[in-house]
Amino acid sequence: MKRIFSMTALVALTAVGAATQANAATAVAALDVNSAYVWRGLTFNDGLVLQPSMDVSANGFAFNVWGNYDVDDYNGNVDDNEFSEIDLTASYAFKLGAVDTSVGVIHYIFPTTDMTAEGADSSTTELFLGLGYDLGHGFNISTKIYYDFDQVDDFYMTAGLGYSYSINDKTTLGLSGLISYAGEDFAEAYGGGTDSGFFNYMLTASIKYMVTDAFGVGANINYTDSMDEDALPDETVDTTVFGGLNLTYTF
Repeated sequence: MKRIFSMTALVALTAVGAATQANAATAVAALDVNSAYVWRGLTFNDGLVLQPSMDVSANGFAFNVWGNYDVDDYNGNVDDNEFSEIDLTASYAFKLGAVDTSVGVIHYIFPTTDMTAEGADSSTTELFLGLGYDLGHGFNISTKIYYDFDQVDDFYMTAGLGYSYSINDKTTLGLSGLISYAGEDFAEAYGGGTDSGFFNYMLTASIKYMVTDAFGVGANINYTDSMDEDALPDETVDTTVFGGLNLTYTF
């Protein structure tokens, strides 16, 4: 576990070092402190978690390292005071006419638990395609398609509507909602479902305050639940309401 975390930290620090040498590069360090870890409607921990990340981007290309640290244990599946997940994401964002487009790959590592499909290895990999369109007046629509080609060989996709409002120069309010649809194999492997269908929905309210041009503080609250019992059984959704604080620093 320590070796994996050290390797991930080394990759992040190397990326940051490269970013400082590139005029067009931006690096963002973040820390989320959340009351639970909920992924696509599935409860991975219903207790306190810390989720640090580092994102380095330049000329449309980006690399992100993200981790989940469980302060509390959960249901015999994760232990307290350990990293249960580390994600490595590489992506490229560009304009397709008026559509914001992104493509990339996510490699999920579960160093201390098996949160992938039953009997699978402790890691898996997804490809993704994201599309977004600015409707104006603070509104935007988006969709994202993920394809797990490693363990379950199936897809998960979302469609969302978001609204952003600048209260003042330093404070921004955000409201969003999304629905999702999952293939049969994805639903069975991750949610214990029996069929493809609408998987989960989520409603989010957030606020962010920029203390300085580089340092920001935010808070959010979320509500999520199953949409189709056959795709995502209700008993899999232990947590429906969760939220937390977010710190970001751009350099």
